[in-house]
Amino acid sequence: MKIKNTTTHYSSFSIVLHWLMFILIVTVFGSIELRELFDKGTETRDAFKMWHFMLGLSVLALVGVKLVVRVLAGSTPAIKPEPAMWQNTLAKLVHLALYVFMIAMPIAGWLILSMAGKPVPFFGLELAPLASENKDLAKTIKEIHETVGEVGYYLIGLHATAALFHHYILADNTLKRMLPLKK
Repeated sequence: MKIKNTTTHYSSFSIVLHWLMFILIVTVFGSIELRELFDKGTETRDAFKMWHFMLGLSVLALVGVKLVVRVLAGSTPAIKPEPAMWQNTLAKLVHLALYVFMIAMPIAGWLILSMAGKPVPFFGLELAPLASENKDLAKTIKEIHETVGEVGYYLIGLHATAALFHHYILADNTLKRMLPLKK
């Protein structure tokens, strides 16, 4: 699997990471939303919450890999035809916001569990707490986490809408750069 980008396409490794992150984030959101279908205290609801925690921490691990690959992959493939400068600026801001989101949200979740005095599960392991117990601060961080999670829906929607706008309306190669190459 190639790590280096070409002038027209992201590397196969970058493409796999991008779509894996997409699936992972959808699953993180899905697990926390689906828990609502079950009564508090039930095993199923608790299992959905546990999966939300573990998959959220997986996002944090994978975004670290993604950032390293982004550096190793080289320059970003050019968009043809080149978009207006304001579109490039907006795209950079949205990408920055997405990276902040993918880093801050799992850390906030880890802090919530730590400060609530709860175990931090990660696929059979229990991670060390990031902070000492402080239930009041845990509640505040949880409220922020939930609000930012809702904003995340719009941020991800904006990213996807922009890709589709570029593909179908502007007819440039923005989306094609992140799709697997046809053999």
